[in-house]
Amino acid sequence: MSGHSKWSTIKRKKGALDAKRGKIFSRLAKEITVAAKIGGGDPSANPRLRTVLNSAKSANMPNDNIDRAIKKGTGELPGVTYEDSRYECYGAAGVGIIVDILTDNKRRTVAEIRHLVNKYNGSMAENGAVSWNFEEKGIITLPKDNLGEEEVFDKAIEAGAEDVDTEGDWYEITTEPTELHTVSSALEDMGYPPEEAKLTMLPKTTIEVESNHIRAVLNLLDSLEDNDDVQDVYHNLEMSDAVLAEVMAE
Repeated sequence: MSGHSKWSTIKRKKGALDAKRGKIFSRLAKEITVAAKIGGGDPSANPRLRTVLNSAKSANMPNDNIDRAIKKGTGELPGVTYEDSRYECYGAAGVGIIVDILTDNKRRTVAEIRHLVNKYNGSMAENGAVSWNFEEKGIITLPKDNLGEEEVFDKAIEAGAEDVDTEGDWYEITTEPTELHTVSSALEDMGYPPEEAKLTMLPKTTIEVESNHIRAVLNLLDSLEDNDDVQDVYHNLEMSDAVLAEVMAE
């Protein structure tokens, strides 16, 4: 089970709490607004918007919030202008971290990220210093429910996916970045609506951290994800099953 998948498991455990705080809705609203601004408000003609709307529905985001975010993107309602950017840093023990942001004040956001990185014994990195060890992929998540592994694997490959990770509580289907929306739509048409479909950065090599550093790394990842302007956090931390069990028990 990859470090990416294990961290996804931890994040999903926290998902209900995030939703209560409204954080996940805020994140989705920003992405919906940007997607609508770039490609228009019609999801049938805007794959990026269609994909994020699937995620919004899976998170039980209210329709009023969705409609308002779309209208802000299309200019039907006033709204702020968001700017996206990517930052690279190292956590404790040299864990590589990539942070994607969507903000209306880049100077404020980078100062907040720098503060968190320093607080948890990390350091900011130059562009490319971390990202060379990552490759962009599409990730589609399906709840296991009563779906068999062979069934999901066959349908995913038929839809054009590269691979399926069957470990954990969700199926994670990997695609080429350019095929994400195509595969996601094909699965939906087959009767397998994704819980989430998004672009991600997967590490080529991972690093396993000793127990005395693991808490600093996890605290940094948590704090970055809790920042209102952070959309995604990617890392190459590898956790043993023993460490995962300990973290999940907390």
